[in-house]
Amino acid sequence: MKKWNVAVIFVFCALLIAGSVYYVFFFSKKSGAGKGGFPGGFGGFGGGAQNVVSVKTMKASPITLHDYVITNGEISPQTSVDVFPNIGGKIVQVNVSLGSLVRKGETLALVDPSTPGVYYAKSPVTAPISGTITSSPLRQGTTVTGNTPITTIGDVANLQVTASVPERYVASLKTGLNADIVLEAYPDEIFTATVTKVSPVLDTKSRTKEVILNFDTSDSRVQAGMFARVKLWTEDYEGEFAVPSDSIIENGVEKYVFIIKSDNTAEKRIVTTGKSVDDFTQILTGLKEGETVVTEGMRVLSNGAQTKDIPSGIIDVDYGTDKKTEAQKDGENLPPKGEH
Repeated sequence: MKKWNVAVIFVFCALLIAGSVYYVFFFSKKSGAGKGGFPGGFGGFGGGAQNVVSVKTMKASPITLHDYVITNGEISPQTSVDVFPNIGGKIVQVNVSLGSLVRKGETLALVDPSTPGVYYAKSPVTAPISGTITSSPLRQGTTVTGNTPITTIGDVANLQVTASVPERYVASLKTGLNADIVLEAYPDEIFTATVTKVSPVLDTKSRTKEVILNFDTSDSRVQAGMFARVKLWTEDYEGEFAVPSDSIIENGVEKYVFIIKSDNTAEKRIVTTGKSVDDFTQILTGLKEGETVVTEGMRVLSNGAQTKDIPSGIIDVDYGTDKKTEAQKDGENLPPKGEH
């Protein structure tokens, strides 16, 4: 190779190296990039800018979780009596209707025990107690026996809720439990009641146990025959930390959360869990009181990651000096808030 060609190659290489060095130092001063001068650190040059993850957090503190059972119930009088005739025959007169107020001894209906060719005096059916007719009386012309209930009388001033609780919850049932009652007629109102009786046996057909609840206060809006939605408060779990269930990450081997240290870096913390109620789960081990637990944004965290705690809004990731929120990232797929 001619000396002239060698000299040209040498000069070209020297210019290339000089240009690269100039670019590195000039860019690092202008843009504030990593130690190597290239944004993010190319090919191992420098450490690059570290991602800053915006998160939401809560302080670890003991929280009482209130467990409950949801079931349905029917409202009926606390005291009710079925009314039977003294003799069989045909109902020939009915003096009351559903909702009628009656007094003890009042005649509710007449039954004619006569048969073809044999005539008897009509037999009165009287009220055994004072109260309100709570079931529709049998119609005139109906044939009854001494074991056929004509109607039912109840004390509608004192009502109760009869509910059935599935077998898997019966261990928590006892008298004195509180309940919130919601009626279809008043969906925005909560009526309170207390369990006064728990059936000693389980219904083998429905696999449920019957409970009776009395209303804590009388309310004219509550009527016998109404359908009730019952939220029965069963147990309180207290004395342990509790965090949103979504903040606990499982990988098939362990469960962990992320805490934020005083220097705003994230730390993975292995935990053991306890009871769960609604969207919260107890943390039995792995946390200390007052530690800051990540409740949103934990899916993009790793040990040592830089974080920024935000009070509200969209979780975003700060890519070095190029801060972009989720709404600004056209075409970039960041995890939306609440999706894990």
